Amino acid sequence: MMLQVEDSHIIALNRSYWDAVSWAHTDGENSYYDTSALLAGEDTLFPHQNAAMGDVEGLDVLDVQCHIGFNCISLARRGARVTGVDISPTALNTGRTLAEQCDVPVTFVEADSSSLPDSLYGRFDLAHAHLGVIYWAPDPGMWMRSVAACLRPGGRLVLFEYHPVISMLESLDPPAAAWSYDDSGPHFLTRHGTYAAADAQLSSAQMVTYHHTLGTVLTAAVDAGLLVRSVTEHTEIEAPRTGTVAVKEPDGKLRARLGAHPLPVMYTLIADRPGD
Repeated sequence: MMLQVEDSHIIALNRSYWDAVSWAHTDGENSYYDTSALLAGEDTLFPHQNAAMGDVEGLDVLDVQCHIGFNCISLARRGARVTGVDISPTALNTGRTLAEQCDVPVTFVEADSSSLPDSLYGRFDLAHAHLGVIYWAPDPGMWMRSVAACLRPGGRLVLFEYHPVISMLESLDPPAAAWSYDDSGPHFLTRHGTYAAADAQLSSAQMVTYHHTLGTVLTAAVDAGLLVRSVTEHTEIEAPRTGTVAVKEPDGKLRARLGAHPLPVMYTLIADRPGD
């Protein structure tokens, strides 16, 4: 039976996990969260984000599940008025410290993305969510309704997420799946190491994730009243690494192949809240 988002045990378990991950991601330098480069002015947004979001100057932007705030800071440097929301107080404290060190204004709010506070409703031109987002939500419909409520009429959601084909796989050689494509979960997992700190020994390594098909996510967006503008499936991603079976190839991009053929690694969903 599907666990509901209000299940306090699941929320507490995942909050503890992300608190531990946040410590790991700021305990020394790594190629994904390079604090020194961020403080020196490096922009952390990838080309696929830039292409989908466009110019954000002057926009009110909600960064959903913002983690330690790197993208928040990059968006603020581009002239956006940024609010980052995350379930982990440890991550948010790190984000606040980094934003202060970078001398950029960012507001951080602790909340579950599937139940965002009504103080955020109707305030944003753009909601941005990037990789490893919606599969933490038990019910993608609740997630979509919550995020959509924060958009102004005419506001836009830009969701970048791991493709459900790649997120179900645990090995390509030999091919092996952790669960079936239509198995939404919940999946109770214990994992030390993270996508950015492979050798980390986490103080809290238990987590609960969910697997949502692409059709389920798109239907959730439509049912939330959003107008889906485009869905783009990507067979490559520009990132140092991911938590999937994708590997970096000589051109520096991450791909996952069965034989010579690349699988979809991520997708971009762009959807608007209709205007009044």
